[in-house]
Amino acid sequence: MPQLMGKEIGPIGYGLMGLTWRPEPQSDEESFEAMKASLEAGCNFWNAGELYGTTERNSLHLLNKYFTKYPEDADKVVLSIKGCLNLAKFCPDGSPEGVKKSVETCLRVLDGKKKIDIFEPARVDPKVPIETTLKALVPFVDSGDIGGISLSEVSAATIHRAVKVTKIVGCEVELSLWSLDILSNGVAAACAEHNIPVVAYSPIGSGMLTGQIRSLDDVPENDMRRGLPRFQPENFGKNLELVHKLEEFARERGCTAPQLAISWARQLSKRDGNPEIIPIPGATKVDRVVENAKMVDLTSSELSAINDILKSFEVAGARYSAHIAAWAEG
Repeated sequence: MPQLMGKEIGPIGYGLMGLTWRPEPQSDEESFEAMKASLEAGCNFWNAGELYGTTERNSLHLLNKYFTKYPEDADKVVLSIKGCLNLAKFCPDGSPEGVKKSVETCLRVLDGKKKIDIFEPARVDPKVPIETTLKALVPFVDSGDIGGISLSEVSAATIHRAVKVTKIVGCEVELSLWSLDILSNGVAAACAEHNIPVVAYSPIGSGMLTGQIRSLDDVPENDMRRGLPRFQPENFGKNLELVHKLEEFARERGCTAPQLAISWARQLSKRDGNPEIIPIPGATKVDRVVENAKMVDLTSSELSAINDILKSFEVAGARYSAHIAAWAEG
């Protein structure tokens, strides 16, 4: 079993983004049910963010309420929080002032109900050297306000620079059957070199790899995914072809498409020079949480067959729009 911050965690984690960052947020009680189910399924690494939701109701507020109701769960969870954003302008702020404001805001909202085990700048601020941002975070580690520092959406070069400043305990980047960039751009290799676990977000491709999205009509009008290039009409149909192939493979394997996608990402761990990889699928309903948590043991031949499918297919469209992509180094 992987470990983070000295605690044993399950083979996958749980992303809280969808609980508060969605067109119509569900009730706190519905969210609590999903969170409790994830913990019972062994998904005790939780990933949240100051940016997930509004300043009045984001994932930190939800966590405060959850641990107020279930204080016994606080020590069971390894909590990673993303911050260092100017929420008014919705852009990175890695300045010392921005770092201080972000961490202190997160601590204030959590109000001692749960420690921040890991804190990570959500994106690298192009106007501020990564060394400056990390040096501003170190005093919060020294004081015990946060347990450790992680990175998010960084390049291999930034990883090599970051480890010279302080200990890096994780690196959150996108990885899925339709987003393989980190395996070829040096990010996975850099993490392996420095023994940094990869926290793989969006392992089911923003929901596309679940097979539940058959057309753009299945994506709500005000859903953020409608702005992603891979969901645009000129790309959607092409990308659906990959989904169909993976669904067929999953049926033959006797599992669901999400289970195949998540298990594939998890089983890249320690293979072919890769670091530890911890997928963090998100789900808002208990049944989906339970489904996602069931690991499928893929054989070497099955992994090779999946690789052959991926080699035969070129995903259409970039991961993000130009504005958002400008924040991501990888």
